[in-house]
Amino acid sequence: MEELIPNLSVFLLIFVRVSSFFVTMPLFSYRTIPSRHRIGFALILSWLMYYTIESPAFEIDWAYFMLIMKEAMIGLLIGFVAYMIISAIQIAGGFIDFQMGFAIANVIDPQTGTQSPLMGQYLYTFALLLLLALDGHHLILDGIFYSYQFIPIDQAWIPFGDSNLAEYIIKTFNSVFIIAFQMSIPVVATLFLVDVALGIVARTVPQLNIFVVGFPIKIAVSFIVLFIVMAIMMAVMQQIFQTMLLSMRDLMKIIGGT
Repeated sequence: MEELIPNLSVFLLIFVRVSSFFVTMPLFSYRTIPSRHRIGFALILSWLMYYTIESPAFEIDWAYFMLIMKEAMIGLLIGFVAYMIISAIQIAGGFIDFQMGFAIANVIDPQTGTQSPLMGQYLYTFALLLLLALDGHHLILDGIFYSYQFIPIDQAWIPFGDSNLAEYIIKTFNSVFIIAFQMSIPVVATLFLVDVALGIVARTVPQLNIFVVGFPIKIAVSFIVLFIVMAIMMAVMQQIFQTMLLSMRDLMKIIGGT
């Protein structure tokens, strides 16, 4: 091992950043991918990245353990920001489910092991297929590869006291809900008009049980509108992927102080 990797201290720091990045990043962090495969892939990727990074050897002392903690937190933060941006698709599906009446029927997401809305899981599956079709998984891996240009491996710590970092995380969190609202507004606005029409019908024809008739009408209208605006949603998903990559880059710039 020492013949293949002369400087094990540097390789360990690279492996910690890459493996922690795989814990939170989209697509590679899902439970459907076995842990041993993720660890093996992280080892191979770290070994390839090791020969592209010029860094002197580190002494194994308390400062080195602080660097290990810093590398783990950097990988988790970058992956978390990417996952937070792409989760706007599931939030948009939750908004649609609430108006359709599907909010009481959640499904278990096999990728994360948590409950997710029906329409959110439907749109999220299309988003993952689009991400793979657009070669986005390679761009995500490029993000962790080029992170060493913004955040050097010998940087002492993450500047958590910097107000720009906290402000950027808050703005990114806020933009997630804005994107989700923009994706769901065609269906939500249409269903609002359907609710208004059903309310008028309920007042003019009191004999009609509007709750029995309104539920299938809203479901049918929702699927018709989704079929019409699906192409627009695909274009919005492409913008989400671009926003995700830009957010990763900007976060690395703030952490690295560049």
